[in-house]
Amino acid sequence: MLSSIRQGLSLRNLARTFHHSTSLCYPLIPIVIEQTGRGERAYDIYSRLLRERIICVMGPIDDSLSSVVVAQLLFLQSESSKKPIHMYINSPGGSVTSGLGIYDTMQYVLPPIATWCVGQACSMASLLLAAGEKGMRHSLPNSRIMIHQPSGGVQGQATDIQIQAEEIINLKKQINGLYVKHTGLSLEKIESSMERDKFMSPPLAVEFGIIDKVLEHPPIVTDEEKKVAAAGGEAV
Repeated sequence: MLSSIRQGLSLRNLARTFHHSTSLCYPLIPIVIEQTGRGERAYDIYSRLLRERIICVMGPIDDSLSSVVVAQLLFLQSESSKKPIHMYINSPGGSVTSGLGIYDTMQYVLPPIATWCVGQACSMASLLLAAGEKGMRHSLPNSRIMIHQPSGGVQGQATDIQIQAEEIINLKKQINGLYVKHTGLSLEKIESSMERDKFMSPPLAVEFGIIDKVLEHPPIVTDEEKKVAAAGGEAV
């Protein structure tokens, strides 16, 4: 009898532990309720934003985030190859390969992609910010942008360490070339700027060529642009 009671109490304590740890690891996602002709329809906030062609790149860039963003880009292209996609970025960076997967998909899809820095776009995230459509790369006024060379830790035999070091050097050259492409700066300027962490305010990021505009409020869309967007053409 006592053992069963103790077991029941321990299970309750375990359940409480799981409950608290789950709430800490997974923040609540708001649900949006819409009224339709068939009644109410509920969306999580990210699905509702996706209907407006808005993608959120929030948090460290890893394989999980990359797969979600790539899937959203491909889906939005299937919906319309002309209407712009808006990508909001708040990320400290992360995996180079995961980030390059997002980058390549951004270049692959046909719709123009507007990028927005909200909070921070550091390391790999700054490349995604710069990879948006020219003239459509934005930052909010109190965000920060940081670029630097790729880094990595290796261990093992001397030959394995040499192979990994050569791969990091190749990645460094590859990423430098991508920044040259999207900023219009010389390779020498990019290499010197990427040698150490380089933090930039939004106005400095405009001068550097990573973004085009600093916005405090949403851009005003004219009636003509609304008509173009409704017809499936390009709009701001």
